[in-house]
Amino acid sequence: MFHLLGSLIMGALVGWIAGKLMDTDGGFLRNVIIGIVGSAVGSTVFGLFGFYAYGWFANLIVDVAGACLFIWVARKLFH
Repeated sequence: MFHLLGSLIMGALVGWIAGKLMDTDGGFLRNVIIGIVGSAVGSTVFGLFGFYAYGWFANLIVDVAGACLFIWVARKLFH
């Protein structure tokens, strides 16, 4: 139960930071979705290059980078 709550909070934080960096607007639900998808994207992309994040701060960096990549790709596809 607490793991799910922590994941949602982390997703919201990651989505909010990525939204600020990429200059996008969004509410709480959008930030959570962007954060969770971005976390998966970041972990996959960095894993392909042999980089694995250990620790809270390293995961935050990887997740934000993945969320920014996700936002960039979505902009290219839908704008």
